[in-house]
Amino acid sequence: MAAGCSVNQVLSIFPLLLRAVRPSRTGDMKAVSNAFWLRGGYDALTFFGHIVTHSQPEADRLNSRYDALKNHEMIHLRQAQATGDSWWLFYLRYGWYWLRALPWNRHMRQAAYWLNPFELEAYRHMNDLGYADRCSDGGAQEWRLYARMKYEGRKAVYDKLFREA
Repeated sequence: MAAGCSVNQVLSIFPLLLRAVRPSRTGDMKAVSNAFWLRGGYDALTFFGHIVTHSQPEADRLNSRYDALKNHEMIHLRQAQATGDSWWLFYLRYGWYWLRALPWNRHMRQAAYWLNPFELEAYRHMNDLGYADRCSDGGAQEWRLYARMKYEGRKAVYDKLFREA
């Protein structure tokens, strides 16, 4: 187990799973802190209708203010709604896209994450704070376009998002 992590910290995420409801029944995602589950330099992650952050002050900030990071995670909620309104189907697809992009990690650091269609859509629109609300009826669907692209096309989208920013 990682230094400074307790068994309680590792296991504390599982009650979130037990309390999970369908994405369409999730209006707002409450932020919780759990540094054990957040590694690799990521700021937050969506876990069955909750936002997991590094620290309680960060969770409190996300619970009291709607900003680009919260919007990014809320886009994942809309994507889950568009993926059969199921967290399980969303995570299965997310994992599938991640695994299929793993070979690209030889060419680009963390390509499996950065070229994931769900992440491309969320990063593309994270600064548009109204995007998640506009997608509330049909869910966020742009990821489907990215999923049909070859990896070179996804890399071009990534380059446009992060190299020209």
